[in-house]
Amino acid sequence: MGVVMTATEMNAFLQKVFLEVAGEFHVEEVSDTGVTLRLLVQDRHLRPGGTISGPAMFGLADVTAYMVTLAHIGPRALAVTTNCAIDFMRKPAAGVDLIAHGRLLKLGKQLSVSDVLIYSEGVEQPVARASLTYAIPPAGVDLPS
Repeated sequence: MGVVMTATEMNAFLQKVFLEVAGEFHVEEVSDTGVTLRLLVQDRHLRPGGTISGPAMFGLADVTAYMVTLAHIGPRALAVTTNCAIDFMRKPAAGVDLIAHGRLLKLGKQLSVSDVLIYSEGVEQPVARASLTYAIPPAGVDLPS
């Protein structure tokens, strides 16, 4: 199954359906092999010591896995996280956005499995790696348009 949503469509979907994170995430790129998202780092994402918090990195991994799933199934607001394992590998660089590269490992009728690598913008080594599973609602079960 190929990609059915563009980056522009995904950004519009996030702005419309998830107002609580509007302005935090931006879908940069969508391809057959994955998606790239940006966490627009703000003061609320920081923790003491000037680093980006673990919950902010988890949020980026989660939204990235969601977007890579939606890229292949279309706009389904009720797809939900069922599992996440995340490894925090190094301290993120201060003063720059985080960039996540997500790839879909498996897409079934009920579940999708994704892998996400998170980088500080401009830094070669990843700061975190996550594996996520999403439950996909049955066809026809979703928010009204």
